[in-house]
Amino acid sequence: MGLFSSANAPMADWRGKRVWIVGASSGIGEATAAALHAQGAIVTVSARKQAALQAFVDQHPGALALALDATDREAVKAAAVQVLAQGPLDCVVYCAGYYTAMRAFALDTAEALRHMEVNYSGALYLLNAVLPVVMAQGRGHISLVGSVAGYRGLPNSLAYGPSKAALIHLAEALYLDLKEKGIGVSLINPGFVETPLTANNAFKMPALITPQAAAQAILKGWAAGAFEIHFPKRFTLWLHLLRLLPYRLYFALVSRVTT
Repeated sequence: MGLFSSANAPMADWRGKRVWIVGASSGIGEATAAALHAQGAIVTVSARKQAALQAFVDQHPGALALALDATDREAVKAAAVQVLAQGPLDCVVYCAGYYTAMRAFALDTAEALRHMEVNYSGALYLLNAVLPVVMAQGRGHISLVGSVAGYRGLPNSLAYGPSKAALIHLAEALYLDLKEKGIGVSLINPGFVETPLTANNAFKMPALITPQAAAQAILKGWAAGAFEIHFPKRFTLWLHLLRLLPYRLYFALVSRVTT
């Protein structure tokens, strides 16, 4: 394949591999940590909720818990020092997320900025803390959990969508920069997954799946060496097609199906 093909080195054998997941106290992050542990990975789970992390460790012997607030740059840096002191990292996953529905006629600037802090700035803090070491290793993988909501503008997504769009752009740029350095980069774009975040949605969510199903899709994508891992495809493939439409058609179609 060419230098900038859309493939990473496949990751299928997790036995003894060291993985750090930030945003692992519930939902997709917790389910992915459990799936990796079942495959033999040595998993460090991080989030703000110490009790939830400890419960995970109690149920998954050999896993490690490290509480932190992803929006606290110094806390992320200090946590990274502890994780990296244990040995080389094989995979780092940023799964911290924040979501509240927002429309233009109810714009809340502080709330919108909170989305950017958790969904985007936290990823930058993690990258700043681990990238130099991962690059010095000459190997490793970085995975960012975005969302199909970041593809294009959608109703109720005035705050959430832009933060995930920024994360998508970040992952694409990282891939281009790090491919030649031997560092893998993947972008995880879920559709609707049954998590504490989506529990607040007042509308019917099409193709809703469990966190466990999401975790299996993620492991399958890593094993295939994919850059973008999106699921469930019966829903996300339609959104891929919508990205190709000119604005006139896109706005008309989205307005029709969401009103």
